[in-house]
Amino acid sequence: MADTVPSGLLEACIVVGVSDEHLTEFCQLQAKDSDLPRVDVEVLQVHAPPFVKRESSCNGLESSHAPAFSRAQKRRSFKKKRERPVSTNIDFANQSAVATSEDLSVPQNIDLIALQQLCFPDGLRITNESREDSYHFLVFTDVFGNQTYGVVAQYCKPVQDSVTHHNGNRSSKLPRLYTTYSICVISKFPYYNALRDCLSCFLLQLKTVRMSEFEETVKEFSAKLALVPIPPPGQLHVVFNLRPLLIELPSRLEADRPLVDLDLHLPFLCFEPKQILQIISSLLMEHRLVFLSTDWSKLTLMAECFMIFIHPLRWQHPFVPVLSRQMLDFIMAPTAYLMGCHTFHFDDVTEEIEDLVLIDIDRGTVITSSSNTLELLDVPQAAKDCFLFRCKDLQLHYDLELCNSSTHTDINDVRAHRRHWQHTLNTVIMNVTMELIVNIFSDVHEFLNYEHRVFNSEEFLRSREPEDLNIYKKVLDTHIFHSFLRDRLNKRNDAFTRMEMNNRSETRRLRAMTESPRRPTMEEIRKFSRPENGLNKRLGMSMPNLADDRVLNVPVRHMSVKPVFSQSGSWDPSRSIKTFKLPEFPPPLAFQYVQNYYSELIGQLTKAISMAPPDDSALLARYHYLRGLVNSVAGRRVDALGDFQSLYKTDVDIFPSQLVNTLVDSLPAEERQTAERRTELKRLISRVKRDNERERAHPLNGGSVKRFELPKKHLHLDDFVRRVQESGIVKDLGTIHRLFDALTVGQQKQVDPEIFCFFYNFWKETEASAQDVELPAVVLEHLESNEGVYKLSSSVKTSHGVGKIAMTQRRLFLLTEGRPGYVEITKFRDIEDVKISSAPFLLLRIPSLKIKTSLRKETFEANLKSECDLWHLMIKEMWAGRKMADDHKDPQFMDQALTNALLMDAVVGSLQTQKAIYAASKLSYFDKMKSVVPMMVPKTTSETLKHKINPSLDVTSPQAVDVLCYTPGQLGVSDLDGSGNPKLWCAMADGKVLVFDATSWSMQHSAVQVGTSRLNCMLAVNSQQLWIGSQDSLIYIINPHSTSCNKHLTEHRVAVTGFALEERADKFSPTVAYSCSADGSVIVWDVSTLQVKRQFGVSCDGLRSIQIHDGMLWCCAQDGLTEVRRNGTVHRKVSLPVHLSSSPGGFSNFLLFNESEQLWACFADAGEICMWHCRDVSRPIIRIQLKDCAGVVCMIKVKKQIWVGGRGHSVAGKCRGKIYVVNTERCTVEKELIAHADCVQTLCSAEDRYVLSGAAQDDGKIGIWKVE
Repeated sequence: MADTVPSGLLEACIVVGVSDEHLTEFCQLQAKDSDLPRVDVEVLQVHAPPFVKRESSCNGLESSHAPAFSRAQKRRSFKKKRERPVSTNIDFANQSAVATSEDLSVPQNIDLIALQQLCFPDGLRITNESREDSYHFLVFTDVFGNQTYGVVAQYCKPVQDSVTHHNGNRSSKLPRLYTTYSICVISKFPYYNALRDCLSCFLLQLKTVRMSEFEETVKEFSAKLALVPIPPPGQLHVVFNLRPLLIELPSRLEADRPLVDLDLHLPFLCFEPKQILQIISSLLMEHRLVFLSTDWSKLTLMAECFMIFIHPLRWQHPFVPVLSRQMLDFIMAPTAYLMGCHTFHFDDVTEEIEDLVLIDIDRGTVITSSSNTLELLDVPQAAKDCFLFRCKDLQLHYDLELCNSSTHTDINDVRAHRRHWQHTLNTVIMNVTMELIVNIFSDVHEFLNYEHRVFNSEEFLRSREPEDLNIYKKVLDTHIFHSFLRDRLNKRNDAFTRMEMNNRSETRRLRAMTESPRRPTMEEIRKFSRPENGLNKRLGMSMPNLADDRVLNVPVRHMSVKPVFSQSGSWDPSRSIKTFKLPEFPPPLAFQYVQNYYSELIGQLTKAISMAPPDDSALLARYHYLRGLVNSVAGRRVDALGDFQSLYKTDVDIFPSQLVNTLVDSLPAEERQTAERRTELKRLISRVKRDNERERAHPLNGGSVKRFELPKKHLHLDDFVRRVQESGIVKDLGTIHRLFDALTVGQQKQVDPEIFCFFYNFWKETEASAQDVELPAVVLEHLESNEGVYKLSSSVKTSHGVGKIAMTQRRLFLLTEGRPGYVEITKFRDIEDVKISSAPFLLLRIPSLKIKTSLRKETFEANLKSECDLWHLMIKEMWAGRKMADDHKDPQFMDQALTNALLMDAVVGSLQTQKAIYAASKLSYFDKMKSVVPMMVPKTTSETLKHKINPSLDVTSPQAVDVLCYTPGQLGVSDLDGSGNPKLWCAMADGKVLVFDATSWSMQHSAVQVGTSRLNCMLAVNSQQLWIGSQDSLIYIINPHSTSCNKHLTEHRVAVTGFALEERADKFSPTVAYSCSADGSVIVWDVSTLQVKRQFGVSCDGLRSIQIHDGMLWCCAQDGLTEVRRNGTVHRKVSLPVHLSSSPGGFSNFLLFNESEQLWACFADAGEICMWHCRDVSRPIIRIQLKDCAGVVCMIKVKKQIWVGGRGHSVAGKCRGKIYVVNTERCTVEKELIAHADCVQTLCSAEDRYVLSGAAQDDGKIGIWKVE
């Protein structure tokens, strides 16, 4: 059980100073010599939990429980035997002690030799005068990078007191001398301010204590701190009374953020903002940094501030912010490091060592040691400008805050007011520095290949501003950046990800929805936004007019100047903080008193839980967490597991997995039986066992990160696919296969590495040249904001004059020479014909390109000479792509056509052979499709379909859209980050949920990961909860505003298949939801408390969905429909129609119409739907045949229509997705829609104005259909 208890505030308390024996010897020598030399210090006491233990239990058996936090192993307090001298041979690895006494016992991972030096970093002298108490701070790092933290208090005491205590008599002849003792409190958590406050209170007590009581007093103080639990991340702080002060332990803001208990504005008081940026850039480049100060306390505090400033990047090298004078040789280390020493050693450091960044805290300077090789580089200019702008608004001076405040007469009120001000300022500073890191690295994700875990560093550098290249080149080669890349490739959803996603402009979000090659848009060229192109976002009211391309044009947002705490991924400093006060400390060395203390603490937490608002799940979670910690320490393992189980329904993000695993493993047989008699704990234990087995089978590791490299040997198809995907040129497998065919024309089916390099370099050169295109203002006025120039011809003669032909994704235009101007040639959708002819020139015939458009009578002609064949291929492909995109309302076809055209250009440019045009023709996909398959979409489908979205663009092949759910917008919710807009939730493979803004159809957030299994159903039960049923038997609950998933319902045992929401009788009635699983279990939930109200089983074969009608619950299973009363008893059953009784698929879905008392049902293996009257369900009264339908998967009710989604009969071995619109009044099929290239998996309604459909894997797209 040693590791089953959580860490508390105290890890160890160590007293360092001069022993009584040595003080006696010193005094005797001092009588002969008046000099006061330095004296050697030694560890005098070591106190570590546990401090009490139960001698025997009530049944006489020895108990292994010793109630205390931070218990690593049983150990006695250290006391050096007088007859045994102190040993200086200390082996850190073997965790040896300072003395060889048998009474000696030392906590793990504490190097006592180093500690005694750090407690007196400048040595210890006996003095003639007493000194004031002083404090400084330490950080210890083990070989695995784990850190512990120390706060050291130094206080003076007369030497005579110690000598008198040692000898038993007092000599008046001895001079009045003073010695200093250091008390070091070590914790696993960086509670610098709190521990300093604790030591301040303790020193008041200690100065009145006799030396004979010194050790016992220190031990009692240590034992009290060992009783203090650490609060979990979130809004709850822990407060305890250590007279005369109330001590507050702040929590982390979030689980992925560092704990902050120091004043983050200290660097801003010591340095100018530009110097702070220099220090940050030095950290990012992993220089060797040395902090200098005459005040030891500033060294650690300043270094820790900068560690927080660069979060989420983590310093990977030695971190020793305080070096004693004996440790100065550490600075000779050849690796990167961050260290700190006294300013007295400045000259020694600068003379001996080069390439150091020297940071003088007292003078506020940042310089380098004598070297010409080290240069202090600025962070990228745009990030620097934003940071400097933010710094102007920082309110750094507390005295200004007090100008209009009354004077507090209670010291604890004064401290509380100061803490609140500091918390607010710390929050603002963390937001500002997080924004700085986001601005520096915001574009990294665009150069990552997640499938192959590759970072294309060359392309990333090529995209940087020239003045920023130096710092990026250095940062990209650091360990700190490598670790950051690993987190990005692992798709870690931390504060950086959330803020970076929010800071993206709408244009960049929309670009992420396409496969267009990386080129600048007109919007980016203009460098300012145009509000007239923006969307009119009526919150929760209006769906977009998707027939118009311009609806997707929205204004760009450059570096935001709105309050930084208004952004997603940042924290609002006004967020309310709750405190929980611990009971008064008992006599901490008596077992029974400690047990009573824990009982009282558990009682207070139980009362807090009962009084907390039921809808404040975050606060409830913190109370349950704390009570679970205390129960585990007090030996109440089963109760602790019950508290931790409650976190699934309140906030699973703070679930202590490791602690729960250890608790489960340590359960004695009797307690395990008790736990397994409670259903929820039995499920918890089985889940822990299952997770442990999975982890053993697939151990977690951070994964590798590769840099993209050009090939050095011939590439077969598989290698070629991987290289192209790693390069970031294109992901689509079909396109890469066609590119492979193009590059291997006339040779063996393998790509020469030299050809690949030519192709890659040509592609990147044309990409770079597109960045350099400078268009006159008159041209910009004619182009849409999201258009980009992708191809520019050489100067040619045309029927509209001399100039260069430019191609965007929408049109062709002529960039006239002489006086620059714009002449539109045509939009791709207006082209009627493209052909090559020849124009006479003297005795020659020059190839020319003729384009006939529907808007002009005359034909455009251009003498493109040698470029003619390539332009002919490209324009025909773009024309065909535009035609198909318009017909299918799918903009991705246009993006694919553009990619194909640019690949043609790169193939021709890289091959430079007679077969180059023929090779490029291999990439002509849409142009060839015109002659292979009919391009026309049926009129009904074309008129009803408004738009299509491809949610699988970030993967190499399409993924099935399993479930769709639309949530309306929320009036009154801030629109700063779009959180009030309507959203479309899309469940993909392996538990991935994508979130789209339903006003622009741009992806709003990175994917929300809810488990790793298939998702079966979704239901928005209210504005705060979106329920998702998974194949893994869990119900995941997402907050639609924050898009965070931190609640799980674990009561089901098999796959959750359906939800239903009961209408409330009145506004005071609780909202009730039903969930069902495949084994026939139905659970009734109170939505506000997430408690189970009822649970029953329905006897059926594979329960698929449920619906509430007229106070009864209808259940759809494979073998029939069942009407169930509220208590779970069966009222009626509906069997399969006789003609379908042998159908293996059975029922697939059903609908109930309250007004007409109609029951509609569909079937998995039959192309028909049937209707019963609810009064008589013996047989269907109407059967409607669905033409060309092999089976129905889903159907929804929209107004007086039923939209039915299913699969059509296979054509050439491929299944087609079809939607049928049924009029329920006439019982006829009004529309038959050719929806997708694969089965329609899911349908959902958007305010009865639009229907959204999701397709199976071969198609993987979302269709948006207009409801009439």
